[in-house]
Amino acid sequence: MRIQQHRNALVARIGRINGVTQVILLCIGIAYWYVQIAEGANYRTMADNNRLRKLSTQASRGLILDRFQRPLVENVPSYSLFIDRSRSAGDEGLRFAARVLSTPIEELEELLASHRRTPKFQPIRLGSQLSLTQVARISALNLEYPELEISVEHLRLYRHAGQTAHLLGYLGEISEQELDAWGGTYRRGDQVGKKGIEALYESTLRGQRGEQIVVVESRGQVVEELEQVQARPGNDLTLTIDLELQQTAAQQLEGRVGSIVALDPRNGDILAMASSPAFDSNLFARRLRHEEWQQLVSDPNHPLQNRSIQNTYPPGSIFKIVMALAGLDTGKITAQEPRVFCPGYSTIYKNRYRCWRAGGHGWVNLETSLRYSCNVFYHALGQELDIDQIAHYARMFGLGQKTGVDLDGEKAGLVPGSQWSLKARGTPWYAGETISVATGQGPILVTPLQIAVMMAATANQGYLVSPHLTLGEHRLEAGPTPPQRLPLQAEHLKLVREALWSTVNHPEGTGRAVRIEGLDVAGKTGTAQVVAQAVRTGNDQLAPEHRDHAWFASYAPAEDPRLVVVVFVEHGGGGSSAAAPLAKAMYEKFFDTDLAHRAAS
Repeated sequence: MRIQQHRNALVARIGRINGVTQVILLCIGIAYWYVQIAEGANYRTMADNNRLRKLSTQASRGLILDRFQRPLVENVPSYSLFIDRSRSAGDEGLRFAARVLSTPIEELEELLASHRRTPKFQPIRLGSQLSLTQVARISALNLEYPELEISVEHLRLYRHAGQTAHLLGYLGEISEQELDAWGGTYRRGDQVGKKGIEALYESTLRGQRGEQIVVVESRGQVVEELEQVQARPGNDLTLTIDLELQQTAAQQLEGRVGSIVALDPRNGDILAMASSPAFDSNLFARRLRHEEWQQLVSDPNHPLQNRSIQNTYPPGSIFKIVMALAGLDTGKITAQEPRVFCPGYSTIYKNRYRCWRAGGHGWVNLETSLRYSCNVFYHALGQELDIDQIAHYARMFGLGQKTGVDLDGEKAGLVPGSQWSLKARGTPWYAGETISVATGQGPILVTPLQIAVMMAATANQGYLVSPHLTLGEHRLEAGPTPPQRLPLQAEHLKLVREALWSTVNHPEGTGRAVRIEGLDVAGKTGTAQVVAQAVRTGNDQLAPEHRDHAWFASYAPAEDPRLVVVVFVEHGGGGSSAAAPLAKAMYEKFFDTDLAHRAAS
């Protein structure tokens, strides 16, 4: 009986074990079915991916050319070092790379840490512009450090370095914010435009990357190429810039702090825009070293700033052009009246205002006031016009507002008015301040490009042009707006233009240093005080940072203007001596070159 009970218990136990075994076998069978059949295709793809790699091929960036198709920016081949972290067994490869690149290992570790969200199979750039010696060292130990890869990339070459730096800008590694903004178009480590034309026309210049699917062996070596999609190069971009004129502008500014802008008054084409001091855009083609960046940002002359559009200054006597046209348009002055006597100073509201010429200019009218740049005439006109009338005409010429040029970072400047004073300063505008503004002093600030636009409107019979830097189909949006006719009388413009011609071509004109045999140049000198002076002090007796700014704004030929040139020299002194000679060199270069181009065609 007991034996039977033991037998029954054993059979029951075996039955339970058998049931459990069958359940386990069923589960294994289901799992095999799921893996081999239901998800077989996915797992086969995953297995293939262990031996297939998708490589990205870089697209060459579009070239940037001047108006005559001369290259300003090109692409040159360069060796770069990448690391594939999915094939790394430790940090020995990274240490080896640090030794070859002469880079602290901590810097490379920090770089990899910034890519912690990047998939491990995606290579990370460790260094660019490798020498042939560095390439040879890494290639020789490829089996020992299979995670290190050498790739040939396109490196940006800025042919004229600092001469075009503020126009063209530079490239830099894409930031996290830019990655999000571009919505998957780029990958970490990619180079994108950071400043200037490179940044503003990024979508035009960048091109479209290609892809290559290859079979690799266990050591990671490529054994077969399965599929390839060719990279599509970026579009070339043609600028309005005349390279030879741009180089002349940069050369004239060497050793000076300032800006030169040259544009075509007929359509707003910018032919040259130079800012000094400048920087070498090629420094940014590789990873800029910390000490190099610190040197740029700590320079007291701020070489990264484009003074043509990013710095604002008092216009000085250049503003007398606006004042003259405002006076004519409002009927406050005519060609001959009033005649104002200049003894070298004015006494207005119990304050003494100096003319630049201590002995005075004697009796002056509209023409001679511009020819000699007499302050006293405009002190009197400032009493006749209130600040809001002056502001109206200044803004009509584009002062105190952005020109819309296709460059980033443009400043609007400032044209003061009564409402501005209440809002910005909390005080009413005082009549005495208008006297200062009438000669381009006080709280009025402009950029050299704004002055160029104002001068173009004076030269071209009263059309406000939209300054721009690009030609052809790749302009942003629809391109610049057509010239806008200003509500000014042709006769008034003619009177001012005749006076500007006299400024350069009369033997006693303040702009006579620009006189060129066979070419009629018209222009206006300007000197803007940096510090107030109760008694005139020579610039050589002032500290460099307190010396006057020098302006010269001009156009030529006087009767059929084709070129506007504006020169600004920071703390340069008088406009006639510091700025005008630089403009003369620009005209001589442009018209000699223009004749050569016409002869060749």
